[in-house]
Amino acid sequence: MDDDGSDGPNESTESAFDLPADELIDLFQTGEIVVEARMADSSNATLLVTVTDTADRTHPAIYKPGRGERPLWDFPGDLFRREVAMFRLSDALGWDVVPPTALADGPFGEGSIQAFVDADFDQHYFTLRESGIGRSDLERLCTLDVIANNTDRKSGHCLLGRDGRVYGIDHGLSFHAQFKLRTVLWDYVGDPLPEPIRTALAEFVETGPPDELTSLLDPFETDAMMTRTTALLEIGQFPADDTGGHRWPWPLV
Repeated sequence: MDDDGSDGPNESTESAFDLPADELIDLFQTGEIVVEARMADSSNATLLVTVTDTADRTHPAIYKPGRGERPLWDFPGDLFRREVAMFRLSDALGWDVVPPTALADGPFGEGSIQAFVDADFDQHYFTLRESGIGRSDLERLCTLDVIANNTDRKSGHCLLGRDGRVYGIDHGLSFHAQFKLRTVLWDYVGDPLPEPIRTALAEFVETGPPDELTSLLDPFETDAMMTRTTALLEIGQFPADDTGGHRWPWPLV
């Protein structure tokens, strides 16, 4: 496996997105957002949109407005901010395993805008695991789930992009200060953390989280995230399910 997170035979010279990440973030924050369709089977409002600006840059994206969220008893509102926070965490660690995501004021108010992944939708975590595709990316997503306390990592939230990389989506239920991890990524339990992951986590702890991330969380959530990161470094391996098998999302896919 290469240190950049790719898995040799699955690499592609094609990019996953039509624009570089920094241009996508700028586009999402400044461009015009046009709703194309509502994504079926989503518990909250999840809209397929096209974002275009005056420089003729354009890209499909997923828009999740705060107004479309169902209130939850165990999570504060504005889940869309956590979508952006997961991208910022992945970016701070140097891992491009979360599609570029930004805050934006769309047709239905403030929400998150995330680059649409032109993926092979027949693939998901369980099929990727069986085929051996994208292991390095999946290990990074597993690490993100632990330190960001992802409460809803379903198999279908792991997308195989056209570049052969695996991207994680749907991170609204993350970063809670109380430990609530629920994920399908349990296949790496007991495996040592790969050295590139250890190095990235150590640098993250040393430098601290960037303002672009902490501004999206409350202080208790930030402290809990850093505590989980430090603990994972000290353990040095992917942790086991401490409940005897109940930290799984439903449905699994």
